Amino acid sequence: MVTATGVRIGWADLPAGVRARVEAILGGGPVAEARSQAGGFSPGTADRVRTASGRRAFVKAVSPSLNVESAAMARRELRITAGLPASAPVPRLLDGFDDGDWVVLILEDIEGAHPRTPWVKGEIDAAATALRDLAAALTPAPVPGLPTAADRLSRDFAGWADLAAEPPADLAPWALRNLGPLHAAAERGIAAMAGGETLAHTDIRADNILVRPDGRMIIVDWPWGCRGPAWLDSVLLAVNVIVHGGAPGPLLDGVDEETVTGVISGCAAYFQHRSRQPPPPGLPTVRAFQRFQGDALLPWLRAAMHG
Repeated sequence: MVTATGVRIGWADLPAGVRARVEAILGGGPVAEARSQAGGFSPGTADRVRTASGRRAFVKAVSPSLNVESAAMARRELRITAGLPASAPVPRLLDGFDDGDWVVLILEDIEGAHPRTPWVKGEIDAAATALRDLAAALTPAPVPGLPTAADRLSRDFAGWADLAAEPPADLAPWALRNLGPLHAAAERGIAAMAGGETLAHTDIRADNILVRPDGRMIIVDWPWGCRGPAWLDSVLLAVNVIVHGGAPGPLLDGVDEETVTGVISGCAAYFQHRSRQPPPPGLPTVRAFQRFQGDALLPWLRAAMHG
């Protein structure tokens, strides 16, 4: 199994001025402890920090010098997270800043751990409940000016057509024989996303969820927020459950089967196509993770389309 883990810098690698500004915002004296967190692919920091006075926060910081797209994502996340309502099961944004180079988010430090993978039934059930609550809290979308899910994902879901133009020899034979039907299914998935006024996360997987000690789930990391149907995040999390060998169960309750197949085909198209591209600067591990996910979805798709 390939995990969602990149290569990060840490708190001590940040410029002294950035660290001083974070410490001034926290107001508890200098940072006495910083623990880097695994998960995700940003090359920037992801540190749980504790100040000399005991104040805690979760600090994320990245610069375009590490990866241009990661910095752009951080700017989007800062704007989106600032607009999330208190009723949503998400971390509270304490503060943040963009000095033109470093983009910094200072978030509530959530006590918890990621769901287990392979997923277990109790956590799948809890995630289904959490995502229903999330959709209710984020409808209508509280952040203005966001793209629609169909607009954001349409290019990604076209990956089967890209592969058909130059079929790779290492693509699974069943997928090679069914590139046309797979692409048609992905297009139906995009069509099903049209409309909807829910703020969807659209990058939902185990490493973007924290389970509190009381079992409540908190959805973290919001750079890809967009407007879409209320069921979208549940179907996208089902992709993560399938990738890790599980059955999505209640995540797919009430969603049309053809829509589910279309969205999952589109996700597989993205993973299969992107995994064959050169790795982005500063993100050496992301292609292997994409390939792992793309290959893991093919047996499910084969059963769904020919079962």
